[in-house]
This record gives sequence, structure tokens and C-alpha cells, in this order.
Amino acid sequence: MAAHEANHIPDPLDHVLDDPQGNWEIFERLFGGFHLELPKIFGFQITKFMVLELLAAILIAAIFIPLCRRAHPGHLPRGAWWNAFESLLTFIRNEVARPNLGDHEADRYVPFLWTLFVFILFLNLLGMIPFLGSPTANISVTGGLAICSFLMIHGAAVAKMGPLHYLKSLWPHIDVPYMGPFVISPMVFLIELFGSVIKGVVLAIRLFANMFAGHMVLAMILTFIIVIGNAGYSHLWPVVTTASVLGVVALSLLELFVAFLQAYVFVFLTALFMGMALHPQH
Repeated sequence: MAAHEANHIPDPLDHVLDDPQGNWEIFERLFGGFHLELPKIFGFQITKFMVLELLAAILIAAIFIPLCRRAHPGHLPRGAWWNAFESLLTFIRNEVARPNLGDHEADRYVPFLWTLFVFILFLNLLGMIPFLGSPTANISVTGGLAICSFLMIHGAAVAKMGPLHYLKSLWPHIDVPYMGPFVISPMVFLIELFGSVIKGVVLAIRLFANMFAGHMVLAMILTFIIVIGNAGYSHLWPVVTTASVLGVVALSLLELFVAFLQAYVFVFLTALFMGMALHPQH
């Protein structure tokens, strides 16, 4: 009996894990439950998070292509919708790109930073919708985003200085007599190279850990309702249910803030690392 009841307790990891077999559970253990079997394309399995990432890209395109067409002639923003996204773009340019990259390079890389911010934000917000999921709570997704940032961080510096000059900028000039230039400088150079990889890893783990932890807390609180119901404590079930629902609503508001905050932090750190690579003299 206990094993049978345990089988009816939903796995809180379902919301933040992707199924490599392409199964998308919807209303699992509710209303009979059903799942979608996503297809393979040229032998490559499509998964839930791939679909959600594509959905985020489609939503971004559907929002910004009309806004760009309206803004292209130079018209001033009108309406709450246009002003909201215009304000976000201005914030990324003035408070993230320019302080870290400088006025000359900022406008060149604002499109990348803005696209990265909006894409991560939409992926975070999709996790707030029931039965979808948060792709940024998966280390593979955040790892892919970190790789894009890593390539842009070093690619921008290589494009500006050239590969040899960029590597030369990483070589420290240490005024130490005798063996200093032959021992200490190579060690610091290797540390710099290793540190450039660590920066990308930090970007991936930071975003993943924050989004994963938030969704896990929400899932575990909701699981209390089912656990109490299956345990037979009918007199406690209304109290636990009410407390759990109210707690999830309050934490969901916090998660909404975290969705914006983590998108900002990821883009800010990317811009910071880009600025360090583009301006090694500082």
C-alpha cells in the first residue's frame, strides 16, 4: 500500500529536468495524465527544453520585429508595451554596456547583450507557467549560453587586437630581477588562461543554480499537499494545502523578481568580462 501511494507522489524534478527520450509529461497524475512524444529530426531527438527555447525565440521575434519597424523611422515610443521594452533596452545600453565596454564599443555589442538578456529572461519566465518548465534550470542550457558568452568575450578582443596581440595582452609584465620573467610570468599567464575558462563556468553554474533552487523549493512545497493527503491526515490537509498555496504564491512573486535579476546578472558579468578583455590596460 505504501509503495502504491508513493507512486502517486509527483517527482519535483520533473519541472526542471529534460527527457532525452523526447517525452513531455503534461498534467502528470492529474486528470488521467498524458504526455507528448516529441519527434526525431534526421535521427536527432527533439526535447521539451528545445521546444521551449524555440518558443522563447519566436515570442521575442513576434514582439520585437513589429517594434523595430515602428521605431525605424525615428518615432518616439508610444504605449506601455513599447515604452516597457524601450526602457529595458536603454537600461542595458546605459547601465550595463557603456560602463563596462566604453562608449566606443558599447553600441557595437549592445545587440548581442540585449538579445542575450531578453532570451534568458523569456526562458526564466517560461518556468513560471505550469506544465512547461524552465530551460535555464538545466545545466546543459546554461552551459550553451555560457559558451556563447565565452566566444563573444574573447572573439571581440581578438577582432579588435588580433590573436597575437590579444595573447600578448594576457602575458604579464613583471619587473622582478633574475628568474621573475622566466618563472612568474609564465605561471601568471597560465592562470589567466585558466581563469578565462573559469569565468564561463561561473556564468553557467550561477544561472543554473539560482533557477534550479527556486523551482525546487516551489515544487517541494506543493509536494507537501500530496504527501499529507496520501498519509491519511485528512484533518491536516486543509491547513497544509492553504499554507502551501499561500507560500507558493509568495515565493512565485520572488521567483518573478529572480527571473529578471538572474538575466541581468548573466548579461552584466558577460559585459564585465568583455570589457576586461577589450581593455586589458585597465
